[in-house]
Amino acid sequence: MTRVLIIQHVEAEGPGTLGDFLRDVQAEIRTVRVFEGDPLPNDIGVFDALVSMGGPMNVYEEGQHPFLREETEFLRTVIEANIPTLGICLGAQLIAKACYAPVVKAAHSEVGWRSVSLTNEGSRDILFEGLPAAMQVFQWHEDTFDVPYGGKLLVTAGACPNQAFRYRNAYALQFHVEVTREMLTDWFRDTPRHEECVRTFDTIHDTLRAQANRIYANFMWLIELRQRAMASGEKIEQSDVLNAL
Repeated sequence: MTRVLIIQHVEAEGPGTLGDFLRDVQAEIRTVRVFEGDPLPNDIGVFDALVSMGGPMNVYEEGQHPFLREETEFLRTVIEANIPTLGICLGAQLIAKACYAPVVKAAHSEVGWRSVSLTNEGSRDILFEGLPAAMQVFQWHEDTFDVPYGGKLLVTAGACPNQAFRYRNAYALQFHVEVTREMLTDWFRDTPRHEECVRTFDTIHDTLRAQANRIYANFMWLIELRQRAMASGEKIEQSDVLNAL
């Protein structure tokens, strides 16, 4: 059974459709709610993959949210161990910080539905295998990250060029692939954005779910490849995975 550790930063930003997928494939899920004081594991060998979710705080607000500093160091350890890691929104920015890449205010904040495109690297990466060159995704962020030294930019967009990168077996996604109708209602209830956000979700729901499930399945594929390599005493790297495509 695949063991997945999920780090949750606020109540309103849970795993959404990712949680549904992991339950469907009977993964063992352990959720660490750092905003409630849950401790991160001392032993990274107790899980096969890590997912860091979103949140309204900024990665540099460690004084207000002390768990951010601890999580950054934890992510650094996990990434150096080459454990498959996925970060969404805040989680993506924390991965960037853990990889010593700057996280700063973006020229323009992004809130709502936006189009993003795969780069050449993204079109041949395991995480986006089988996905279209352009996708509609949900955005809600005011910061952006640089791609770490040695990393690869996988997804881009005009207003905010750095939308997703890979560093070793860690993936950082600025956008929310996990979003559900219930999450959007929770986030934007009683705001002018609510009707448009939910209406668009209802229109493209089937496409969104198919895209998200393909990303999750591809991530599981990476986990399984690493598990096989570990069982045989070998080391799995992205170059090995790409050569297998």
